[in-house]
Amino acid sequence: MNYKIIAYILGKVMMFVSIFLLLPCIVALVYKESVGFYFLVTAAISLALGMLLSVKKPKDRSFYAREGFVVVALSWISLSILGAVPLYVSGEVPNIIDAIFEMVSGFTTTGATIINDLDAVSKSILFWRSFSHWIGGMGVIVFIMAILPMAGANNMHLLRAESSGSNVGKLVPKMKETAKILYLIYISLTILMIIALSISGMPLFEDICISIATAGTGGFGLAGDSIASYTPVQQWIITIFMFIFGVNFSFYYLIIFRKFSQAFKLEEVRWYVITYLAVVVLITINIYNLMGNTADALRHSAFQVASLMSTTGFTTVNYEIWPEFSKGLLLLVMFTGSCAGSTAGGIKISRLVIVAKGIRKEIKKLIHPQHIKITKLDGKALSDESIKSVTIYFIIYIALFVGSFIIVTFNGYDFETNFTAVSSTINNVGPALGAAGPTESFAAFSPLSKIVFIFNMLVGRLEIYPMLLLLMPSTWKNK
Repeated sequence: MNYKIIAYILGKVMMFVSIFLLLPCIVALVYKESVGFYFLVTAAISLALGMLLSVKKPKDRSFYAREGFVVVALSWISLSILGAVPLYVSGEVPNIIDAIFEMVSGFTTTGATIINDLDAVSKSILFWRSFSHWIGGMGVIVFIMAILPMAGANNMHLLRAESSGSNVGKLVPKMKETAKILYLIYISLTILMIIALSISGMPLFEDICISIATAGTGGFGLAGDSIASYTPVQQWIITIFMFIFGVNFSFYYLIIFRKFSQAFKLEEVRWYVITYLAVVVLITINIYNLMGNTADALRHSAFQVASLMSTTGFTTVNYEIWPEFSKGLLLLVMFTGSCAGSTAGGIKISRLVIVAKGIRKEIKKLIHPQHIKITKLDGKALSDESIKSVTIYFIIYIALFVGSFIIVTFNGYDFETNFTAVSSTINNVGPALGAAGPTESFAAFSPLSKIVFIFNMLVGRLEIYPMLLLLMPSTWKNK
C-alpha cells in the first residue's frame, strides 16, 4: 500500500473542497446570512489540511486498483464530514450524526433528509445541499482529474472506483481528456436546464438549486412539498432532465461526435427507454381514476417514474396514496436505477441486462450442452468473467441489503418502512414509503439506523467495493 500517494491525493481533494465551500459564502453575502462565516472557517480548515497532506509530492507514484479504491472511499468520507461541519456548528442541524447523514445524502446524490422544516433553513445551506448533489453526481475525483493530473497513467483506477456502472472505460486515449469531456457534457446539460427553467419563469435561486440537484440526480428540495408547488410546465422540464441525466454519458459523447451507429448499439440505453415508457404507461392507466384526467395522470406518472428510476427523488404528489400496483412498480424502478456511466444510482440497467444474458446462456447450455454461442453486449463479446463479476456484485448487494434491513428493524417500524428505507439509501433514491415516505423524513430513525443508512448511501454511490476494502485488514498491508 502506497500511503504517501494516498495522502497526497487526499490532500488535493481537501484543497478543492475548500474552494467548493466558498460558494455558499457568496450566497450568504447576497442574502446577508451569518452562516456564511461557518462555511468560510470550514474552507480554511479544509485548505490547511489539504496543504499539509499534499505539501510534498511523493517520489514513489506507483498506484494500483487497491490504492484507487481506498483513496476514493476516504475522499468521499472526508468530503462528507467537512461538508457537514457548517450545518452542525451553525446550529441549523444540531446533531452531528444528522449533519453527516444530510451531507452524505447530498454528496451521494441520495436526497434523503432529516430536516423537517425546510422553510427554517438558510439559503446558504439550501444551496450547499443542492450543490453537493452536483459535485457528487459526476464525482469529485473526476472533477479534479479534469483540471489536473492526479496519479499519472494510473488515473483509470480512480475513475473506475468513483464512476457508476460495470463497464467504465475511456472515451478517448488520455484519462484527463475523458474526465474533461464528461464534465463538459455535464456542465452543458446543467446550463441548458437552468436556461429552460428560467424561460419558464422560475426564480433564479430556485432555478439554480433545482437544476444542479437534478443534474446530480439528487433530489434535495427547497420546500416541504418538493416540486409540487411548481407549474406543470416546470414539472415537465424537470421530468425531461431527470430522464436525460439517467442516460449513459457515453451515449451523448457518441452522438456529439456523430458516431450514431455506435450510440444506438448501446443496449442499456434502449432498455432504459423501454422500461421507462412501459412503467409510465402502466402507472398512468392505474392512477387515471385517482387523478381525474389523463393529462394529470400522465404528468405525475412520468415525473415520479423519472424521479425514482433516475434515483433523483423529487416528488410532485404523495404517491403513498396510489394503488399498490403503482407503488410496486415505483419500488421496482428504485432498484433497477438508470444507466451505468450516468449520475444516477440503483443497480443499473446494464447489470440487469448482463445477468439476464447470463441466465439465458446457462439455460441454453442445459438444453444444448455441446452448443457454443458467444454472448454479446452492445455488439461485443461478453466474457464469462464479466458475467461472474456482475453475479458476485449481486450477491454482495443482497447480503448488505439483508444485513442493513435486520439492523434497521430494531427501530420498531413496519416492514414497508424498513424495507423501502434500506432500498432508498442503498440505491441512492431518497424518499421511500411508510414513515420514510415522500411527505416524511428520516429524522425519527435511531442513531444506529442513521449510521447504517450513511454506510448504505456511500456503498450505493461507490458501487460497494471501495467501502468494503476499507474494512478489510489485508487492504492496509504493504504487500
